[in-house]
Amino acid sequence: MSASTTESSAARLAAALRRVIALRTRLQEDASLAARWRAVKHYQRERLRKTYGDLLESERYGAAARFFLDDLYGEKDFEQRDREALRVVPKLARLLPERAVHALAMGVELDELSETLDARVATHLRLPADDAAYAAAYRTAGTRAEREHQIEMADHIGHTLDRLARLPLVSGMLHLMRAPAHAAGLSHLHEFLERGFDSFQAMHGAKDFLAAVKSRETVLMEGLLDER
Repeated sequence: MSASTTESSAARLAAALRRVIALRTRLQEDASLAARWRAVKHYQRERLRKTYGDLLESERYGAAARFFLDDLYGEKDFEQRDREALRVVPKLARLLPERAVHALAMGVELDELSETLDARVATHLRLPADDAAYAAAYRTAGTRAEREHQIEMADHIGHTLDRLARLPLVSGMLHLMRAPAHAAGLSHLHEFLERGFDSFQAMHGAKDFLAAVKSRETVLMEGLLDER
């Protein structure tokens, strides 16, 4: 992979991080909207627990399901992780394979799309966030094309992570970076990356897991959009 390609992936990652940090900052500045946004996050997290209960309990898929639930769709405050990542983008580009930097950029872009759609849902949400209130806000907040794109992005990122997890060099490098990352104040970012790679590596092939996620999310999306 050429140096210019690596540089473009790093620039794409940095730009996406700036946008998602700015989006979360705007959301937090409006107390009423922030409360509804957190309600959306909580509702979705509980929905994911129900939708993927079997995968969460699976010995093979449990770690990956928890990574999706806690690290991609959780209610955590990701500001520190994202600011850490933005600060070390040039270093990440030097240390990680280009494919890994590209995967990170795609992940942040998916995060940006998800946060944008969640913010729209929050704008239209009537509290308390029960099934009927969430469904009504969901239908108002996003088009079918945007929701389909969100699912396709998640699926593409999952397959990219699956391929990367098969490369011993990447996983080994992440484990070797643990102590230096913590010493440099980058623990949040490093732990996120390590959990992601380890969970996909533990599956020994993510094809069935990703197919199940894509299928279930598509069925849920269609049900919410078609509900009247």
